[in-house]
Order: sequence, then C-alpha cells, then structure tokens
Amino acid sequence: MSEASTNAPAESGSGGEDYVLFWACFIALIATAFGFIIRALIMDEWGQEFGLTETQKGEIFGVGLWPFAISIVLFSLIVDKIGYGRAMIFAFIAHVISAVVTILTPTIAAGDSNTAYWMLYTGNFIVALGNGTVEAVINPVVATMFSRQKTKWLNILHAGWPGGLVLGGLLTLGMGDMNWQYKVGLIFIPVIAYGLMMLSCKFPVSERVAAGVSYKAMLQEVGALGCLIVTALIVFEVTRVLTGMDLIFSESAAFMAGATEQVQLGVKVGITLAITIVYGLIAQSLGRPMFVFLLLIMIPLATTELGTDSWISELMEPEMARLGLAGGWVLVYTSAIMMILRFFAGPIVHKLSPLGLLAASAVVAACGLVFLSKATGVTILAAATLYGFGKTFFWPTMLGVVAEQFPKGGALTLNTTGGVGMLGVGVVGAALLGNIQDKTIDDQLAKADPALHAEVVDKPERSVFGTYQPLDPAKVDALPEAEQETITEIRDGAKKSALMTVAIFPVLMFVCYLILIAYFRSKGGYEARVLTEHDAEDAEFTGGVEGPMEA
Repeated sequence: MSEASTNAPAESGSGGEDYVLFWACFIALIATAFGFIIRALIMDEWGQEFGLTETQKGEIFGVGLWPFAISIVLFSLIVDKIGYGRAMIFAFIAHVISAVVTILTPTIAAGDSNTAYWMLYTGNFIVALGNGTVEAVINPVVATMFSRQKTKWLNILHAGWPGGLVLGGLLTLGMGDMNWQYKVGLIFIPVIAYGLMMLSCKFPVSERVAAGVSYKAMLQEVGALGCLIVTALIVFEVTRVLTGMDLIFSESAAFMAGATEQVQLGVKVGITLAITIVYGLIAQSLGRPMFVFLLLIMIPLATTELGTDSWISELMEPEMARLGLAGGWVLVYTSAIMMILRFFAGPIVHKLSPLGLLAASAVVAACGLVFLSKATGVTILAAATLYGFGKTFFWPTMLGVVAEQFPKGGALTLNTTGGVGMLGVGVVGAALLGNIQDKTIDDQLAKADPALHAEVVDKPERSVFGTYQPLDPAKVDALPEAEQETITEIRDGAKKSALMTVAIFPVLMFVCYLILIAYFRSKGGYEARVLTEHDAEDAEFTGGVEGPMEA
C-alpha cells in the first residue's frame, strides 16, 4: 500500500489502476457488511446461549456500529498525514482481532453470561473500529478519484454494503445449524481479499490537499457545533460502557456507579464541553450551519436504515416462520434490491437531484416500515420491496451531498457525517428498538396476566433510555407450554410495534429535506461545488458562520 506522489487527484477514466483501487475499496466495504449481517443472523443464537435480554442484544448491535465514529473521525483528522495505506493496515488488523475475540467467547466466558456479554461487546467494538477506518479511507479516496461525479460513484461504491449483506447472508443462512463460530469466521474471506488487493495499490492525494486548502480550513467546515454533536454521542456512550464493564475497568466503574446521576451527568457534560472548546479554539469556527443540519439528519436516517436492518431478522422471524423461512431472508432480499439500484444511481440522481431523491426515499421508507409492521404471509414480500426501495439511496446520497457542498472539509466533513450516523444508530437507534420490545412486553404481560408477569419478570436493568424490567429467559423456559405461548404472542406483537415506531424517523427526514430543497431553490437550484485555486486562497473564514444556511 503506497501513496501517490502526484499533486492532482485522479479523475474518472484516467487509468485501470484507479479501478483496481476502486474495487479494492468496494471489497473492503463488503467486509464491513459481512460483520453486520453475520451478527444480525446469529444474534438469536447468542441470546439463547448466553441469556441476553432484548436490550442487551440491542446494545451489542449498537456497539457494532457506534465505535465506527471514533475511528472514522480520528483517522479523518490524520489520514492525510499518515497516508491511506497505513490506515487500511489498522483496519485489517482490527477485523482479524475482532473475529478471534468473538470466536473465543464461549471458551473464555465458560458459562458466565456477564463475561460473555462483554466479550461479545468487545469483539463488536473492535470490528466497528475497523469498519470506521475502512470508510475513513474509501469515501475520500473515491470522492477524489471521481471528483466531478461524487454522488454517482459514492452510490456505486456503497453498493458494496448491500452486496456484502447479500453474499454474507446467503453464506450464513446456507450453513444452517452449523455452530455460529464458523459463521463468524466467514468474515476472513473479504478481509483477506481486500488486504491482498491493496498491497499493490497507490492511493491518490486527497482533493482538499491537491487544491491547497489548509488543514485549519478543513476543521472550520465542521466547527465547534459539529464537534459537539460527535463528542457528546461518543462520551455519553463510552462512560456508560465504563460504568458497566466492572470486570475490566473496576476503579472507574466503581466511581461512576457510586456517583449520583447528577454527578455522572456532570462528568459527561464536562468532558464533552472541554473537547468541544479545545476544538473550537483551534478551528476558530462554529461550523457551517447547513453541515450541522445534515449531521442531525443522519441520526434518524441511520436508525431508519441500519437500526432496522440490525433487528429486521428477529422482528420478521414470527411472520417468516409461518412461511417456513428464516427472518434473515427479509434482510437478504432488501439488500439485493439496494445493491442493484445503487449501481444505477447516476440517472436517478440526474433526474431527481440528490435532495429530491432523498425526499422521495423518505416517503417510500416510511410507507414500507408501516406496511412491514402490518404485513402477514406473502404480503411481507411486497412490504419488504417497498422498504428496500426506500432505504436504498439514503446513506451514499447523503455522503454525496456533503462531498459536493463541502469539498473544503475533505475527509473530515465526509467521514464525520458517516460517523454521526453510526453513532446515532449505535447509541440510540439499535438500543431503542430493543428497549421498545422489552418495555412493550413488560407492560402488555402485566396487563394480560399479572400473576404470570410476577412469576417471570427479572430484576430491573438500566439502559440509555432509563430503567426497564426484562423477562428472565430461564423462568420463561420453565413455564408450561400454554403460558409460553402467551408470552410468545406478546413478544411477536412487540416486534411489530417496534417497526411502527421507527416509521416516525423517515417522516421527520422528509420534512428536513423539504426545507433544504426550498433553501436551494431560493439560491437558484442545487449545484455541486468543485474546488479551485480560488477556494484555496479564500479557504479560511472567521466569525463562525456565513449566513443562516451558508453552503
């Protein structure tokens, strides 16, 4: 892996070597998708083997996502200095270590459910760091190689995500009842492939560096407000983890657990503000208002796509079981739709514009989620198709908009956007879906059969959404068949309730996209910005903002 010495970014069609690098990036993204879908398809096995609650499952789903932001943001700050190649070496090592830690969980935990939970949590934490590093590299590399068609080529690149979901899903489902540890080992296939391909690749100089835009100007695009959003999400989740991981961080955990909620909140807020103030003093900017607005949109966007995808196998399992199929087939099917459509994103973006495409997608996704929450039997196919069409263009098109409107931000603005999305779904979205189920089951069982509820309820647990009271799996398994059926029926209803709740997020996104469309129309229409020498000369701005929605 080496860095190009040229001062100009490679442009589309400039040579075969560019496309070798593009496909290496594509396969690296497939590797990140393998980790995601394997986790989604074997989570139920983990739950049964290690006695995990629904909220704990959601937290493991979440930690497979939110640490992505730590590595993607940190590497975005230094990747132009250390080089893309070194960053990819870190990603490769993280992917290998995470698989090994996860596979060794039953051996090390030895029947201890708490240790098993934190082993799985740690393994998924490490894989998320690797995934974030991959995207810290591939997004700016592709945006640089195809600087005049960013939205189109970012959509094609991100076809690798659903492509990995389809391939990884088919392989995992095809292994049937084979031990889940062998399924985790599937990730080595794409990891070794991208590692070998990138050995001979030369990475281009980033568009920002080639145009002569300063490092400070890059920091100013994100600004203190952008830093505040990222830092708050990371700090609040990391401190929650430290409080819970008493086996590993006993002293810090004891301090945090023994402190009052007010003291804990004060510590979190203090750390967040300290980091934000330091960044703000260095950048001397609050950030671009439109960029901050786009960051906030990424939280419901990521929850709609990745939060739902994390849970979709389990959520659809009851209905799919009636058809004699595993719930994971819904995720594989919708991912196949995404993969195909993203390859043909160019004409669609040209026809609707990026923001028009995002607004239309939000409407379709909301309808698809509502339909899925109501669908039974073969109508699930139609509902899944609608949902698949809706979620297809969300992530890469948002990255395309950021890349086209904030090219001075280079890797930082592009990757901070993806990082906030992963943080949002990892800290809030995935855990929210699990928490909705736990609380719905608790409430409905208490109303339907108070005596049964008192018999099977477990001790209260804490999450980012407060205290909840899950059912004790061992007590449920010991019940007579008739009472187990009562609980199963309530659980199935709770899964559909979670899907209906998530439908609120794309509705919110639709309103936000209408605001952006109206803003650009007032300015004469949406246009992509391309860096020039003038941008380099006039790169830095002071005073924080330039107008209410300055692009």
